[in-house]
Amino acid sequence: MTEDTRMQRGQTWLESLLKLMSVSTNVEAHLVEASQIQDGAAQEPDNYWLTVDETKLSSDQIKTLIGSEGNVLDAIQYLANATLNLHQSQGEQASYTVELDGYRIRRQAEVQAIASSAAEQVRASGQEVEIKSLSSAERRQVHTFLKGFSDLETFSKGKEPHRHLVVRQLP
Repeated sequence: MTEDTRMQRGQTWLESLLKLMSVSTNVEAHLVEASQIQDGAAQEPDNYWLTVDETKLSSDQIKTLIGSEGNVLDAIQYLANATLNLHQSQGEQASYTVELDGYRIRRQAEVQAIASSAAEQVRASGQEVEIKSLSSAERRQVHTFLKGFSDLETFSKGKEPHRHLVVRQLP
């Protein structure tokens, strides 16, 4: 399957889902190239961003689609990834990020600030720091971001929905 086909499938799937939710709007899709990935902003090289056009949506529709702490947007993104990668070989799978009203961009900056703060705290105290309230995609973003710190390691512990990320100094 070509990149264009995967991107088109994602766009069509999300537009269909939104229609089923009685939300009539367009979705713009684009591939985030590996060269465009900065500071762990995308997790994989084949990361397709599906951006919902909010210009035709009311503020209540936008709030509902994003949900409390992004939980609805996260659920839509999870469904997109699970559905679009179903029955695809490993090499044909892709990562889909669903964006609405700049939420993902803002949240990525927040998550990076949390990761940087945790790294500073671990270095200053020598103690492990637990980061709670992150989605699995956000935990992956922190793992990727802190991979660049040679004196630190990260791991997840616990079970969903109480899974959290731990940052600690390497011995």
